[in-house]
Amino acid sequence: MKNTTKDNEPINNLDKIVSLCKRRGFIFQNSEIYGGLGSIWDYGPLGTQLKRNIKESWWNKMVLERKDIVGLDSSILMNPDIWKASGHLDNFTDPLVECQKCNQRWREDQLNKNCCPACSGELSEARLFNLMFKTSIGPVEKDSTPIYLRPETAQGIFVNFNNVTSTTRKKLPFGIAQIGKAFRNEITTGNFIFRTREFEMMEMEYFVFPGEDEKWHKYWINESLEWYKSIGINSNKLRVREHGSTEMAHYSKATADIEYNFSWGWGEITGIANRTDFDLKAHSNASGENLSIFDDKTNQHITPYVIEPSIGIDRTVMTLLLDAYNEEESINAKGNSEKRVFLKFDPEIAPIKIAVLPLSRNEAILPLSNEIYELLLKSKSINGSIDFDDSQSIGRRYRRQDEIGTPICITIDFDSLNDNSVTIRDRNTMLQNRVKIENLELSIIKKLNNIK
Repeated sequence: MKNTTKDNEPINNLDKIVSLCKRRGFIFQNSEIYGGLGSIWDYGPLGTQLKRNIKESWWNKMVLERKDIVGLDSSILMNPDIWKASGHLDNFTDPLVECQKCNQRWREDQLNKNCCPACSGELSEARLFNLMFKTSIGPVEKDSTPIYLRPETAQGIFVNFNNVTSTTRKKLPFGIAQIGKAFRNEITTGNFIFRTREFEMMEMEYFVFPGEDEKWHKYWINESLEWYKSIGINSNKLRVREHGSTEMAHYSKATADIEYNFSWGWGEITGIANRTDFDLKAHSNASGENLSIFDDKTNQHITPYVIEPSIGIDRTVMTLLLDAYNEEESINAKGNSEKRVFLKFDPEIAPIKIAVLPLSRNEAILPLSNEIYELLLKSKSINGSIDFDDSQSIGRRYRRQDEIGTPICITIDFDSLNDNSVTIRDRNTMLQNRVKIENLELSIIKKLNNIK
């Protein structure tokens, strides 16, 4: 077998990933039957499960396995005064130029020449364009109040700071984490799901003593990197890039991005910002509420500094798809060479953990196949989605499971009726071995723990 991709090289053809995602049910174009909606995507059955596995992995690592972090689920719609206090109404902008001929807008910092990329028309002077989606609330249009779809989940954490500290009695340092949707009226979109107008985020605000912020900033850069590695991302394709002084957000003392080496170059998948005490003090001043915490050691109230790891789930999905994509030449049952495509997902992340494959639809082996399927579904030791696939030839089904990243296939054949054994097939190596049905659960658990 000859592998056509290398660990330190990006996949050059993004079209292959986009095609696979639609063909196998990972990601679909939003509103496709009506011509679609630009840079908005829908997740199919496999994509939905992949996202769920990503979120569960992060939540387990950052919340359930720690005693210093709690969760929150704040609303998308918030009092518009919040966005004034946070600085988003004044500062959440991109410098845009407009073509005088076709009226398309472009980000000034992403143009290579002083003319329209679409029609070569003359461009206007740069103007700041706010990226927040504006809507209104209320039954009567003329009396309705303008509000905004949140561009980040962080502000919901800051305005609930007192509620969380009073109910959980957490002391510094501690964190508040949440997973949720955010919306940005991006002008420059593209590269599939890398930059979209609706997206999902995993964010945490970690509150620390002033003076300890730089130590914790480094800590959360490392923890974020380690999480990416734990879900199977190749560390050779990851790097940390510190922001320069001219590109940091208005609230930031220091920001570092974790970037992945995509086919078009390095791209941000996570930002870890030192937000100082900007947000808590801004909301304290604007609301009149004291958003501080009492420190028993100094016997005084302290406004904590905040370290924020912010992870884009959609970008993580794209990173996983690209990083897991493999092509190799193999020999089929007829002795012919063919290309095998497989997604080398870590079992923790794979949308389907196990596929149960009867050799055929023959009525003699279907009862045992269904029995094994039910056995695995009810197992308390095996977590994750299990597929049952009995359509087309066994070779085609193996290829289908390879292409969606299923680590293990269980095949039931006519010999199974006599020897009470089944075949376990490994996705990465395609090696097969027979195991007794009574030992199947233990064999699967061992194999899932060893597949990388």
